[in-house]
Amino acid sequence: MTDPVATPETDDLARHAQKMAKKKAARDKIMAGKEGEKGLIIVHTGAGKGKSSSGFGMILRCIAHGMPCAVVQFIKGAWDTGERRLITENFSDLCQFHAMGEGFTWETQDKARDIAAARAGWEKAKELIRNPEIRMVLLDEINIALRYDYLDIAEVLEFLKSEKPPLTHVVLTGRNAKEELIEAADLVTEMTLVKHPFRAGIKGQPGVEF
Repeated sequence: MTDPVATPETDDLARHAQKMAKKKAARDKIMAGKEGEKGLIIVHTGAGKGKSSSGFGMILRCIAHGMPCAVVQFIKGAWDTGERRLITENFSDLCQFHAMGEGFTWETQDKARDIAAARAGWEKAKELIRNPEIRMVLLDEINIALRYDYLDIAEVLEFLKSEKPPLTHVVLTGRNAKEELIEAADLVTEMTLVKHPFRAGIKGQPGVEF
């Protein structure tokens, strides 16, 4: 049997296969050194859109895996959002949903009321995080409450360090995450704003913004 005649196309395919085989070997070597699990502190911050959306994507993954989870909303509690409807109407057995905020600070225009709402949200968050059966807790827009010092960052970090169960994931979203939180977190993603339709005069729309 004669060998197939090499062509530029077959040479390119062979080089690609060799390159991918090397990548797979390197990746397998890295993965072989990873073992065990850990409850992560996860931060989604930055000026770009997608911080809460990413957090809710993780919550839906937990639901799909049958993992008990919970959401505490610190700012958008007054909004009728699609994620809130979906979870409360279809997955309340797996995911607790607590809308504690009353709107953005420029909407309430009442600092004492905002602080009280943030404190109530944090007390609920601590209760949920302490429960080892709940595998993930999303603290949506808590970074805004921390930014305005409605909550004490030192208190939040100490609680996460000393009282969070070892396998519980906590996701904290919102722009302007404090440096102390970023330092303490296991996973930090910053959403970068490149373009946004709001700047072109387009309002927030169902399915995209809420």
